[in-house]
Amino acid sequence: MDWRNLETLQASQPCVATIGFFDGVHRGHQFLIHRLVEDAHAAGLQSLVITFDRHPRQVVCPSWQPELLSTLDEKKLLLSKTGVDACCVLPFNKQMAALSAHAFMKQVLRDQLNVRKLYVGYDNRFGHDRTESFDDYVRYGLELGMEVVRGDKLEALGTKHTAISSSLIRQYIKAGEVENAEQALGYPYQLTGMVTTGYQEGRKLGFPTANLDLNSIGKLVPAPGVYAVMVRVEGSVGWKRAMMNIGTRPTFDGNSLTIETHIFQFEDDIYHKKLTISVISRIREEHRFDSVEALAAQLRKDKKAVEACFLSRHGE
Repeated sequence: MDWRNLETLQASQPCVATIGFFDGVHRGHQFLIHRLVEDAHAAGLQSLVITFDRHPRQVVCPSWQPELLSTLDEKKLLLSKTGVDACCVLPFNKQMAALSAHAFMKQVLRDQLNVRKLYVGYDNRFGHDRTESFDDYVRYGLELGMEVVRGDKLEALGTKHTAISSSLIRQYIKAGEVENAEQALGYPYQLTGMVTTGYQEGRKLGFPTANLDLNSIGKLVPAPGVYAVMVRVEGSVGWKRAMMNIGTRPTFDGNSLTIETHIFQFEDDIYHKKLTISVISRIREEHRFDSVEALAAQLRKDKKAVEACFLSRHGE
């Protein structure tokens, strides 16, 4: 896939494009991009996805902290798997934020990216004045020689009239409903962070854990609880089964959030390496136990529950 940016952009081939933040590149996004690719190739044009290097609201409201489903690197990887011919990552800054929809369509989409046809997501808005409607985009497109069409929405499985969206997936993840999130994303939700030194209580209980530096994750963390997960250590090949605890360690009177992962049948030293965690299922909520012994007994039960989860998932 061809990666473009405005700083190095040369004369572009005419293309069919869509624009959006595409957080998580979920099944709704994939549905839109698949239609875009088919349409572009049928017309003998390139297919192009246009996205941003940061959430536009971060520029408009600097104090706002996004709850991201994907980092920029993750989003680029996910977009590369959609079959689109090219992707352009725009630097979203105050100058771009000040552009009206008409000016953006003229100066960026038409003049710089040579967009001949634009797919607009069913709920997407762009330009300084977000009150403009899809009909306004169509009107501007006619003036600029650009066809504008609306992308269809894709409904979440098991629901009626509930469209798959990044907002819906955030709700699932915040509630610990990671199976629903996986159905909407089309892949298990992932966290990647640097392994750092923890409190060592897990090791004393017979469950040594890899502790993630929360500041290195850069995206939304699921609800507290114990999860069945698959992990991959930086520099290694393949995935390993594990169980992860997200919470404040209430049995030890903790008050700060931690992410601790016990990797099955694994004893390597992985401090200061990146660990990618694929979140499969939440086994239970976080609880405070009356004693360390009671916690250890529960962890043994949790491990059995996680193993049963993988058995059910893979039929092994």
